[in-house]
Amino acid sequence: MSPVFPMLTVLSMFYYMCLRRRARTATRGEMNSRRAIESNTRALPINVEIVQYAKEVLDFSSHYGSENSMSYTMWNLAGIPNVYPSSGDFTQTAVFRTYGTWWDHCPSARLPFQRTPPTFCSQDYVELAFEEPVYPTAVQILETYHPGAVVRILACSANPYSQNPPAEVRWEILWSEAPTKVNGPQARQFTPCIKQINFPTNLIRLEVNSSLLDYYTELDAVVLHGVKERPVLSLKTAMIDMNDIDEDEDEEKYGCGMDTLNKQFSIVTLREWPTNGYFDKLPYELIQLILSHLTVPDLCRLAQTCKLLYQHCCDPLQYIHLSLQPYWARINDTSLEYLQSRCTLIQWLNLSWTGNRGAISVSGFSRFLKVCGSELVRLELSCGHFLNETCLEVITEMCPNLQELNLSSCDKIPPQAFNHIAKVGNLKRLILYRTKVEQTALLSILNFCSELQHLSLGSCVMIEDYDLIASMMGAKCKKLRSLDLWRCKNITESGIAELASGCQLLEELDLGWCPTLQSSTGCFTNLARKLPNLQKLFLTANRSVCDTDIEELAANCTHLRQLDILGTRMVSPASLRKLLESCKDLSLLDVSFCSQIDNRVVLELNASFPNVFIKKSFTQ
Repeated sequence: MSPVFPMLTVLSMFYYMCLRRRARTATRGEMNSRRAIESNTRALPINVEIVQYAKEVLDFSSHYGSENSMSYTMWNLAGIPNVYPSSGDFTQTAVFRTYGTWWDHCPSARLPFQRTPPTFCSQDYVELAFEEPVYPTAVQILETYHPGAVVRILACSANPYSQNPPAEVRWEILWSEAPTKVNGPQARQFTPCIKQINFPTNLIRLEVNSSLLDYYTELDAVVLHGVKERPVLSLKTAMIDMNDIDEDEDEEKYGCGMDTLNKQFSIVTLREWPTNGYFDKLPYELIQLILSHLTVPDLCRLAQTCKLLYQHCCDPLQYIHLSLQPYWARINDTSLEYLQSRCTLIQWLNLSWTGNRGAISVSGFSRFLKVCGSELVRLELSCGHFLNETCLEVITEMCPNLQELNLSSCDKIPPQAFNHIAKVGNLKRLILYRTKVEQTALLSILNFCSELQHLSLGSCVMIEDYDLIASMMGAKCKKLRSLDLWRCKNITESGIAELASGCQLLEELDLGWCPTLQSSTGCFTNLARKLPNLQKLFLTANRSVCDTDIEELAANCTHLRQLDILGTRMVSPASLRKLLESCKDLSLLDVSFCSQIDNRVVLELNASFPNVFIKKSFTQ
């Protein structure tokens, strides 16, 4: 065959792909907001624009505030601005739980999942409902302190106020960008250029990544601009951009439609190829190693090329560690069914953020675990609102080797369901942040799960007596290394004494916003003397912390790396200097709103200890 014919075939395929891309763009009326298409494209002004603030906060992954308050909570995003255009730290704003990379450098930090697509960097989210469904023309985010955390904006086809839920819920990315460092903490109105979509929406989701921020980002309000009728686009020219071809692939890889991913999962027919190329000459293990660097959609696409690679891409060894969180909008019962045969050896599974609004059913989740749960060691289910008591019962029955369980913000699980967790005797990590776990169930868990090393009970508001819980920890959980008691309302010096005496391996302790602890009882000095391995200690918003406590930490906890004493009135610059001189590994010191530590003192300490990030927040 003449060499010209393959070249003509390639050119024909290229021309067809260009025409297909251009036709699809014109038909769907979508404009790419991140890549410039050099065409005179303009929307015809046939609609009056509607401007509306968020009516309601429907869901979120975390917040700094309390479940029983409005201060620093996501609920502050509903309605008109409370603070903007002012800058500073204000309680009337919405604040997520973490910032920076400090949480990645403490004893409780978890190993990341591999194969995360480069376009997915979200750490938290919040979903907002608006009164009127519109075709979005703009989304404005009013950021009042340390802006720059928002990395993705999505729109949903489901109307949260409709009496008839749709058969399929579709999410569309309006805008996305990698995390960026914004110079200065001042307020700003962030209005990114969004893509047009082909359905009206009144449900907007913001996803954030705060890893580059020097402090907590604060959001005040979100404004949705849109029109009731779908805009008509006029295309005068149609210059072809090579980037259009790449975007077509990106959309299939990372778009939010369920059909595409499920079709990739379900591929059973292969193209006929005469040979497998040079792959026949490579060792099986080497091919497996190469493929281990591909994302899940890429694996599914590669499986369509030849029989050899199909076998490799469907090998259960490729799915030992599997994170489906980046594809949360596309995962449903069908996805799990297609993955079952590939996940029989799975050990780490991340289903965080998935399955909401009916995408995953209890029966679908149960069927998957019955086939794939026997080898599971780590199970991430953060914000899984489909979970109920039956799901927890299936987890305890089908996952006998489970060591790590994350139920963070699974606030739909009924209190009595947590009793089942006590059956998982090998648990080493349990995250119950913002759940409805009650005291009886938690006591049972602590009694039977004596191998626990990491426990998070932050914002668990239904526990009546934290002293009793702390006593049980001290008696049963001798291997505990990290404990999060963020915003527990009733622990006292008695519980702290029991905890410090029994859990002397503790390296991380979060007692932020625990108002019943008073330095005058000696509870903090007792901690410092009993827990010499402490690396992270948060005493946030405890106004009673004093120089004696800081000096005891300096004398006994020389491995300390992170200390938060925000809000104390009793700590002097002299005691802080002693601490910094003694704790050579200290990297984070939060002295925001400490009345004796002004900006001059912070500058002096920064000059003397340049390796320590000393944070001093402000309000204007």
